[in-house]
Amino acid sequence: MKVTITSRDCDKVNQIVPIMQEHLGPVMNLARIKLLAFVLHALCIVQTVSLHKISSAMPTGVERDSNLRRLQRFLAGYALSLDLIAIVIFALLPVKTGLVLSLDRTNWKFGDVNINILMLGVTYKGVAFPLLFTMLDKRGNSNWKERTRLIDRFIRLFGAECIDSLVADREFVGKQWVEYLNNRRIRYYLRIKQNFWLRNPKSSEDVRAWHLFHGLKLGQERVYDKLFLLKGEYVYIAGAMLKNSDGVPELQILICYNRPEAAVATYRQRWQIETCFRAMKSSGFNIEDTHLRDIDRIARLTAMVCMALVWAYLVGVHKDMNVKAIRILKHGKRAKSLVKYGLEEIVNVLLRPLYKPKFDIFKFLSCT
Repeated sequence: MKVTITSRDCDKVNQIVPIMQEHLGPVMNLARIKLLAFVLHALCIVQTVSLHKISSAMPTGVERDSNLRRLQRFLAGYALSLDLIAIVIFALLPVKTGLVLSLDRTNWKFGDVNINILMLGVTYKGVAFPLLFTMLDKRGNSNWKERTRLIDRFIRLFGAECIDSLVADREFVGKQWVEYLNNRRIRYYLRIKQNFWLRNPKSSEDVRAWHLFHGLKLGQERVYDKLFLLKGEYVYIAGAMLKNSDGVPELQILICYNRPEAAVATYRQRWQIETCFRAMKSSGFNIEDTHLRDIDRIARLTAMVCMALVWAYLVGVHKDMNVKAIRILKHGKRAKSLVKYGLEEIVNVLLRPLYKPKFDIFKFLSCT
């Protein structure tokens, strides 16, 4: 995508700089804050993490190769604090109490490099805000220590009192992990495999999880108000027969620390982190386009994508609710995602000199 830089582009990015100073001024110098503003501007325009394309769209008034070298030096040499970016994103959250956290993992391969991201997001109106993440320098699932470190980071930064519950899929079950959540008194709703063994502590009888939900019909749920033992840990059990993403009826079995009656309804919010991953990939910023191989550099680039995604989502939600609603298709889904809708509005403002926006897109980057 060829982008011509004009003085108007510089005016637009100059509206981003003071907002970034508001967030980052105490810990980051002005040159780096400006670079982040340039990258945020360019990411929304080119909607890819290709460094060459980002460099071409950065409104700096210098040659693309100069932008590219500056960006490469930033990614290689500056230890951008992922916690700091998380604090910025948390400040943009419209709601900061009663949070449902969604834990999931996304991965892809570039050449012989495995890019594996463990992400903790905050669910909000259809998408999870990408808050904290860890780059896993390996293939496959995370272990319980990697998960607990992520939760401990959240609690250190934002406190445990703002958490309502944590939801996660079948990958995130294990004795030490459940024991950690129980000891921390973090409410959770974790999906388990149907063939897991559960023990009735009173009768010492072992039973397969699916057997407890035998006979459920589509749309029905069942909740047990007594405790079972799973891998030596006391848990409550709830389940429902629901259609999966392919429209096929499937038994969904959940374990929890307390309030099992809320398990099925709360767990429905888990899919919002998958919407976040789609926005980071094909329906937003094409993060899989990166040719970076160094895990730390990929992490810094991912953090900047997270900021751009949150900005686009907030703009998209506002436009959908207050200006023009996204068209609903016959099957009940939106014609485009809220992130894509927000990106379209941001691009209109940044690139179309005669476009007259109905609202200020830049205020959604500010926490004031």
